[in-house]
Parts: sequence; C-alpha cells; structure tokens
Amino acid sequence: MGSWNSVMLEVLYNVFGWIAFVLWSISFYPQVVLNFRRKSVVGLNFDFVVLNLTKHSSYLIYDVSMFFSSAVQRQYHRRYGYNEMIPVAANDVAFSTHAVALTAFTLFQIAIYDRGNQKVPKTAIAIVTVSWLSVAVCIFVAFPKYSWLFLVSCFNTLQVVMTVIKYIPHAVMNFRRKSTIGFSIGNILLDLFGGLTNYGQMAVQSTDQHSLVNFYGNIGKTLLSLVSIFFDILFIVQHYVLYPSRKEVASLDFDVTPRDIEGC
Repeated sequence: MGSWNSVMLEVLYNVFGWIAFVLWSISFYPQVVLNFRRKSVVGLNFDFVVLNLTKHSSYLIYDVSMFFSSAVQRQYHRRYGYNEMIPVAANDVAFSTHAVALTAFTLFQIAIYDRGNQKVPKTAIAIVTVSWLSVAVCIFVAFPKYSWLFLVSCFNTLQVVMTVIKYIPHAVMNFRRKSTIGFSIGNILLDLFGGLTNYGQMAVQSTDQHSLVNFYGNIGKTLLSLVSIFFDILFIVQHYVLYPSRKEVASLDFDVTPRDIEGC
C-alpha cells in the first residue's frame, strides 16, 4: 500500500480535502434557507433535486466501499499497483454522507412548501428508474465473479452521469425564464470553490506520488470536479451577466409572486 513521500504535501492534501468538504457542504444551505424564508420552492428545479439524490447516493456507496472495504481495496491495488494509495479520503466519505442527508431534506421541503404549478417531471423519474435498473444489472454481473471493484465503479460512473444530467434542466429553465429567481447563487459560488479545492487535493496526491493513477483510478472524482466547475461558471454567467437581478421579472409560467422575489 502506498504512503506519502512528503509530510508537507500530506498536510496540504488534507487541508484541501477538508476545505472542499466545508465549501461543498455549506453550499447546500443557501438553497435550504432560501426555501425556508420564502416558504416556497417556486423557481427551484425539481429535476435537479431528484437527480442529485441519486447522484449523491451512488457516490456515497462508492466512497464508503472504497474507503472501508478491504476486498475493494485489494482489487484496486491489484489493478493499479500495490504502491498506489486508494483514491478516496475521509473528507470524501464525510461529504457524500452529508450531501445525501441535505438533498433528502430539500426533497422534504419540496413536499411541504408552495410549489406553484411545478412538479417532478416524468422524465426525471424515468432517468432515476433506468439508473437504478442499470445498477441492478451491474450487481447481477459482479456477484458471480466477486468483481467488487467493477461494482463500485458502476456506482462511480452513475454519479458522473447524474452530475452531468442534473445541471442541464436548471440551466435550460433559467434560459427559458430569463431569470435565476428561486435558485441560490450562494450554492453555486461555494460549489465552484469546492470543486477547485477538490481538484487541488487530487493534484497534490499526484505530485507526491509522481503518478496520475489517482486521476484515472477515480475518474468519477476527477470528472465530478471538472463538470461541476463548468456548470458553476455557466450559472454564474446566467445570474450576473445574462439575467442580473435588476432585470429579473416574474415569470407567469412559474407563478412567481412578489413574496417570492422578496425572499431572494
């Protein structure tokens, strides 16, 4: 099993990791607080939340399995080299656990607060159903040969796919409404800096080990950072450049009321 060559880089690795955890974890709260203040979830894309729950649940399964399962770790080292460190840190497990809890709570808010004429589209339900059916197929394939690394990699792949898909509906909805009312930009700013520090954490490990294995050995974490950064920048451009608040108007399609605007 691999070990650190530089104490300084090991400390920096942990610092970056826990900064990413704090930023990403805090990023959930602006939306939760906004929903609470407005007593409304009008303007929040329900596809985003439903797909996010699947995304974080699959990532939690991957992180926990890779971090705690000796069987998964043995197969990882057999594939990538016994001198390599596992690509999941304690902060990854902590983040995904917290993310599942907060996303589930946001779904609870959707259930109890004013939704206007919004509802969870059948498309999102279909995507989630197909996703978990795909996981069931992976389980069926993995069990006979005890291919645990393959199985957890399926969960990792699923979270990457969900990361890409979950952002698209909200970007499209903002474009159609020509507004970002109801979507907390604080969430996006924190998510952006969390993605940057998460990527920095991986770069530090790669520098210390003189290897890129932690990038392609945990391609899910690598793509998670890159995809998040891309869409965060897109949302920032929508919020501050394309549809700034001073130009925002209520969208009749989403029944935004003056009370909704005051809560933003």
